[in-house]
Amino acid sequence: MSIELRDRFFALSERDAPAAEVARYRAEVDATDAESAATLDGLAISWHPTARHKAVRFVDAWRIDAGVRELFARPSEAAPHLAAVFVDPRELSFRTFENILPLDDLFTGAGLEFEFTDRVELADEAFAFALRLPDADRARLERLDALNLYVPPLNAASRGGDRFIFHSALLAEALGAAVATAMPEPLLDGFSHVNPVFRCNRFEPGDANFHRHRDTPYYDAARRHVSRYTVLLYLTGGSAEPALDLAGGAALADIGPFTCVIFDQRYEHEGAPYRDGRKVFLRTELIFTDPEVSHDPEIGALFSKACYLTGESVFAPELARHADDHYNRVAAAHWDGLAPGAAREPFVHKRFRGVDFVANGYDFWFAKSDALSLAECAAITLLDYFNCKVGDTAFRALCDSTVIEADGTDWIPGFLEERRGGSAVPAFDKSMLFPEPEESDGECCPFHGFRFEARRHYEIIDLYQRAQLFTKAHIMPAPIMMMGEDVVLDPEKFVVRGNQIHVLGGESLAPVNFAACWNSGGSPENYIDVAATVGVAHFLVPPILFTESATGYHLRFDFFRNSWTVKHRQAAVPVPMITDEGPWEVEESGEAPWMDAVDPSLVAGGSGETAAKLWWADGSPLVDELYDYVTDREYDEDDY
Repeated sequence: MSIELRDRFFALSERDAPAAEVARYRAEVDATDAESAATLDGLAISWHPTARHKAVRFVDAWRIDAGVRELFARPSEAAPHLAAVFVDPRELSFRTFENILPLDDLFTGAGLEFEFTDRVELADEAFAFALRLPDADRARLERLDALNLYVPPLNAASRGGDRFIFHSALLAEALGAAVATAMPEPLLDGFSHVNPVFRCNRFEPGDANFHRHRDTPYYDAARRHVSRYTVLLYLTGGSAEPALDLAGGAALADIGPFTCVIFDQRYEHEGAPYRDGRKVFLRTELIFTDPEVSHDPEIGALFSKACYLTGESVFAPELARHADDHYNRVAAAHWDGLAPGAAREPFVHKRFRGVDFVANGYDFWFAKSDALSLAECAAITLLDYFNCKVGDTAFRALCDSTVIEADGTDWIPGFLEERRGGSAVPAFDKSMLFPEPEESDGECCPFHGFRFEARRHYEIIDLYQRAQLFTKAHIMPAPIMMMGEDVVLDPEKFVVRGNQIHVLGGESLAPVNFAACWNSGGSPENYIDVAATVGVAHFLVPPILFTESATGYHLRFDFFRNSWTVKHRQAAVPVPMITDEGPWEVEESGEAPWMDAVDPSLVAGGSGETAAKLWWADGSPLVDELYDYVTDREYDEDDY
């Protein structure tokens, strides 16, 4: 049934199916509750749509677990390396909203000899060109539409049509060379490159317009890069009323195939579908190096709110229009300063396991209580902003949420005071996960031992301690842990200095090295089992700003300030324990439970040259890492 659901999805996507047939299919999907097949980029993925997994994405097939890879469809004959996966849109966050496809393979080996000719000045710093290129290059660009990788955008209500986003450094380089010879030279001062991330947009006659908007400029403070001009490359030609309208500039009713329009990003613009055919165009931008560029924290705050509201619109669609307004205000602010917004702003009131808070994506408000610490407020803010997984469920899906539109923020303290609750993210002593092993009894192996006890065998104890070191290196630095459905925090990783909360992280410690031998009755790794699996969330974030009043805390996330790069990573880390099974049962099973449970992404890789060639070692990166360092290294709490 799952294969049939998968194949019908793509069959219905390729043709105009009767509405009744589509409705029946959707009803079947809504009644299908299946487990995820794998996890990718923090998202649970399925090879067919289900009641949860309704958003289709395309990924490099090699990135999917080999055990289930063949179940995922390869719907694009022209891009067979891409597999279709279905994800739960409730799990998306600003890191995973967009699905950027690697398509350099499509242009590998091509000459890509582009030339812009017949320049026409449409308005001040707005130009149209004809793109002249060999037939083979033209065919490669036309194949983009035939890939059939389109998906409805998250902001479909305001932009119309379908699109997909792809990355091609080769295409960007070719366009950059054409721009460098065709644009007026004074306008190219500081020109660096064409952004290699492209949007491929498709509109059919009758689709909604791409509503009037400004493109949000690309900005990289570390490199002093900022975009100044939007590039629209039309792969098809046609007529519309208008096909492209630059507010205060020019309106184009007719556009020829392979026309390129380049205009200053201060222009608001709008486009309608062609009357008589498919409209397909690429969008990217020209990137400049500007040593004078600065960053306004208020713009960053508004952009943070826009991203947050986009994610929340999965739960509350009415927030999409607010997110769209925020994006447009951010885009305009880069040229004209930040204009005042509407008096009434959207807020989201959330309740997570007895704790109420109000958020807008930049500001997070909590009521004070005897049970709620400032570290706990920061932890909930992190979980919410990044939409972290708690067990198998996204944080935002675990919250009871209500949208509130209000004037100002004065109402929030009293609103939360009436709902003051207890603790949802208690502190936890991580050392409880790592009990000390028993003393060795001196027996050399099961074959020579009179009464073999795995818990007291020196080589098993040694491997157990190495496994603990490996696990501690990933768990001890983590500020937040998910133990099943419970969330706990390490308060020592939340340091308050002045009006800032610093969230501490750390790097993995190197495990130790030991030389050993073994005899019959299994191998040491067969005795190391999994006691528990702990999900850990590591964060690299700027300080969280806060103010404190008599009744509550007001936290502010300034993620887009200065040159901060915001990252977070989640992983599941198995905690080792020594099994009680006897040597003969272990030898017969041949299993290595803890080693098999370790996520390969946690393994540094080792050198491949262990200090002693253990006969039972399989030469895997995990074994190399466990046995790749100096002997007699003891675990020291100060290391963490």
